[in-house]
Amino acid sequence: MYVLFLPPLIYILLFKYVPMLGAVIAFKDFSISKGIFASEWVGLKHFMRFFESYDFSRLLFNTLSVSFYTLIASFPFPIMLAIGLNYVRNQRFKKTVQMVTYAPYFISVVVLVGLLFQFLDPRTGAINLVLGWFGVEPINFMADASLFQSIYVWSHVWQNVGFACIIYLATLAGIDPALHEAAVIDGASKVQRIWHIDIPGILPIAVILLILNTGQVLETGFEKILLMQNALNLRTSEVIDTYVYKVGLISQAMNFSYATAIGLFKAVVGFALLIIVNTAAKKMKQESLW
Repeated sequence: MYVLFLPPLIYILLFKYVPMLGAVIAFKDFSISKGIFASEWVGLKHFMRFFESYDFSRLLFNTLSVSFYTLIASFPFPIMLAIGLNYVRNQRFKKTVQMVTYAPYFISVVVLVGLLFQFLDPRTGAINLVLGWFGVEPINFMADASLFQSIYVWSHVWQNVGFACIIYLATLAGIDPALHEAAVIDGASKVQRIWHIDIPGILPIAVILLILNTGQVLETGFEKILLMQNALNLRTSEVIDTYVYKVGLISQAMNFSYATAIGLFKAVVGFALLIIVNTAAKKMKQESLW
């Protein structure tokens, strides 16, 4: 058992804890020639620069709006799908639905964004062709900043809903069948069984997953957003992750310290949200992480 535990432990140490040593450059004017520890200490200079910048409010608003939109939109659908599949008696139909809903999860981000561009193309896209049948003028979806977040969120829901429902299906399978048998004998309908047996049964797992997802509320899916960005939708598509990438790696004057400070700020906010939501869950007598 210890040997099986060793690979994930090494992975976490190498890729999660060791890199945390580099976070100190957020408090320094990092110079590659001087190294991490010999660079000049400047304290909170880079944090204040970010807080006082013109981009701060826009980046924070975009990041939080995308994250909470994704959290709210994606949270109920796996539960609904799992409960629906749990009551399907035709096994062939059930397995077909599971396969169809799981499959999008295994599509790479690059391919998914490519599909979005194809389907939403203003000239040849399937969506605009269908809208044209009803006399609607072609819409350039990817160039409309007001539509960016909805396209991102609902494509995320479509891609992840099937895979996310697996844990809820496993939880529903663990509910004592005697509870359902007793409910049926008492004349309970399926809706009543769902409300009084299934939902209370999966609620602890749902709360745990909600807490974990809230802790990652500023993690917006950097790769997908970057691939979907263009000059016309940048007003609503620029988030903290993409800004850090541009400032720290692809700008002409790469500022590692400034980019690290922004990334550290994001991590601290995520950690604080995790603590708050976990404490709230405990106060409400629900399951919590600790």
